[in-house]
Amino acid sequence: MSDPKFQRNTRQREVILEELRQLTSHPTAARLHEIVRRRLPKISLGTVYRNLELMAEMGAIQKLQFSGAEARFDGNPDRHDHLRCIRCNRVDDLPGVSLDLSPGDRDDSHGYRILGHRLELLGICAACQNLRASTDGKTSRDGECD
Repeated sequence: MSDPKFQRNTRQREVILEELRQLTSHPTAARLHEIVRRRLPKISLGTVYRNLELMAEMGAIQKLQFSGAEARFDGNPDRHDHLRCIRCNRVDDLPGVSLDLSPGDRDDSHGYRILGHRLELLGICAACQNLRASTDGKTSRDGECD
């Protein structure tokens, strides 16, 4: 029997999902909270976090966890891979790259049963490249490029 909290679709959850699906920037929960507050001024950051976690568990969205970086969220639940800027942690979809691995496949060389995969390519986004060129390397960025 499924958990009833997964069945209930609240207004807050609807707005969070609508706003997330309009974005291609793969925001953090805190950034999405700022955006959602434009429509729901009284929504708490905790409510946004809980709903994002719940929707990720349900498979309605993707939670992207990269090494050492704050989790980001993707409104597109379909399997696809990502490219991450090592300077500002911006995350973009990576179109056209696909590994031919399916859950249940077996890696005979290591004895693993494949459960899924994530491909993360690392690079420096155009905004960070431009910033570095314009400042001649005198400053560094840490945050999000929009």
